[in-house]
Amino acid sequence: MFGLPTTATAPFCPTEVRGSVLVPKQAPWWRKLMQYAGPGLLVSVGYMDPGNWATDIEAGSRYGYGLLWLVLGASLVAILLQCLSMRLGLVARRDLAQLCRERYAKPVAMFLWVLAELAIIACDLAEVLGSGLALHLLFNISLLNGIAITALDTLLVLGLKGKGFRQIEAIVLGLILAIGICYAVELLLVQPDWLAVARGFIPDPSRLDSGQALYLSVGILGATVMPHNLYLHSSIVQTRLTGGDASAVREAIRYSTADTVASLSLALIVNSAILILAAAAFNAAGHTEVAELQDAYRLLEPLVGAAAAATLFGVALLASGQSATFTGTIAGQILMEGFLNLSIPCWHRRLITRALALIPAFIGVAWLGDGAVGKLVVASQVVLSFQLPFAIWPLIRFTSDRALMGEFASGVVTRTAAWAIFALIGAANGWLVLRML
Repeated sequence: MFGLPTTATAPFCPTEVRGSVLVPKQAPWWRKLMQYAGPGLLVSVGYMDPGNWATDIEAGSRYGYGLLWLVLGASLVAILLQCLSMRLGLVARRDLAQLCRERYAKPVAMFLWVLAELAIIACDLAEVLGSGLALHLLFNISLLNGIAITALDTLLVLGLKGKGFRQIEAIVLGLILAIGICYAVELLLVQPDWLAVARGFIPDPSRLDSGQALYLSVGILGATVMPHNLYLHSSIVQTRLTGGDASAVREAIRYSTADTVASLSLALIVNSAILILAAAAFNAAGHTEVAELQDAYRLLEPLVGAAAAATLFGVALLASGQSATFTGTIAGQILMEGFLNLSIPCWHRRLITRALALIPAFIGVAWLGDGAVGKLVVASQVVLSFQLPFAIWPLIRFTSDRALMGEFASGVVTRTAAWAIFALIGAANGWLVLRML
């Protein structure tokens, strides 16, 4: 059960990164913690991509700080599910996609694969629109040209061929820090009401009494808990090469849990900052209909009174879209190799995914105009929420299977919480469908 690969190098492809980061057995705890840190950061990128921006900005502008508790709740749900995914990869030494192929009938596995691929395309659509919009705002080029330029990010992936996995993690960390610094400065400029912020984290379901609030809440959930991240985490966590006995696995779980919680807590802070900024800058000033990212950009400078505010917003948006490029590519590779046992060059995979995302992006903007970006991004996140239960179901089943997980199988409390999350997400999706009919 605990047999480990011994790959010594770490090119930028999933089949070749497992077991690529050696964790010395006798190293001090702080060094081990540093060695285990990384997979959580790659996963956290998906929790602060342009899709989160669109839902958080609209929620903040419409409802002020009132939906912060949803961001917190969605983040706690994400932490639990990602910890289950991490545990599955460390114990079973196979990722979620591989186990689905092995344990389900082929039609079922193919169905799950298609849904997971749709989730990546929906996520990439948000990245295309977000990055294209950032280029449009920062460099005054047309939105359609900005979207077209995003196709060139395939060259970034190609340039990373042969690079170590730790280098990829370092690049992503740098982009995350850029996002965090931009928002820290913007919050200093906008000076939110911190007492109202604290009240916003108190759960209040009565705030979901309108169809728009419910729609946004499902979008926040889909933007925060991404289906393909569950497949991604179960694979990349295997990059850490440790001993093969139960005590070594237990130690790996402990340190990887710390990495996951810390990284997703960082994502929670960024997502909360986005909503707080929108609430303080827009809702408080009476601009309650800011649903477009470009409107947020243009309103920041006159409302905040600092020319740097809008520029920081654009830079952070661009960093957000580009950081998600790396994880989306790796997740796509994992899905193809896990479900189909098929391996293609990473840049080929990136080109396919980006092409499939560019088509609806071009059509949507050309048909609906530049002002449709926010609506398209939020809609893509709602699509992610509808696909989420189909990734959660096998994850819970596998991590609860003692034949597969042994002593590391989920306990009663964890299983109960996970199934409650599954039921809650399904109910929210069903409720939204009924409200939209």
